[in-house]
Amino acid sequence: MAATEQASDEVVIRLVDVHKAFGAQKVLQGLSFDVHRGTTLGVMGPSGTGKSVLLRHVIGLMHQDSGQVLVNGEEVSTLHRKELAAMRRHMGYLFQEGALINWLTVAENIALPLRENTKLPNAEILDLVHAKLELVGIPDAGEKLPSQISGGMKKRVGLARALVTDPEIILYDEPNAGLDPEISRAINQLMRELADRLQVTSIVVEHRVECIRAVCDEVLFLDQGRAVVQAKPADFFASDHPRLRQFLGPEAVRSTS
Repeated sequence: MAATEQASDEVVIRLVDVHKAFGAQKVLQGLSFDVHRGTTLGVMGPSGTGKSVLLRHVIGLMHQDSGQVLVNGEEVSTLHRKELAAMRRHMGYLFQEGALINWLTVAENIALPLRENTKLPNAEILDLVHAKLELVGIPDAGEKLPSQISGGMKKRVGLARALVTDPEIILYDEPNAGLDPEISRAINQLMRELADRLQVTSIVVEHRVECIRAVCDEVLFLDQGRAVVQAKPADFFASDHPRLRQFLGPEAVRSTS
């Protein structure tokens, strides 16, 4: 069953008229959207339109110039350091390039969030790490170094690390980047299974249509720093919005396969 059929109407992530500029460059220009509990929102749009910037606002790595960024009803930009750290313990972030530390083993990479943010005993940390390795389908990879595993396995390790704190929210930044189609399909299937099984709330920034179709309950098209279209995938890809058609191409937009 898709997450939207089980999810609450409760809004977990809300952006309201968010503006962000870097000098003269205006990146977010009145961005507003909601993500409801247990659903996965895909975000598509041209390069440089603010997709990764919006993720950094949600996790508190950047603060808006104006507007509101709310996570579970709290304004992220006003949180003090300890409050922000507490919020982040309930969030997982899958970086575009995996962001694994080369001199640490796979298990040590996955354990980092627990060692940095909790006081759990070592034995309990190891149990949690092994459980997440099992969850993402690579139970025997713990002792390997990042240089010894494939790009697809690195994505799985990054996902295991994002999941190790049992987060309520997961943010994915281009989870298919650098992967061949077969591995991309496997990662997409894993993301969807995790969403259904764990009922986490997610935002997926991705440009590959196949990922968005496979993983997301809703899709947002971001252009010039604004939300242009937000709809369920079938309606999104059937949209006649001229800018969306230009971005995806008429065949991709009109195809519902």
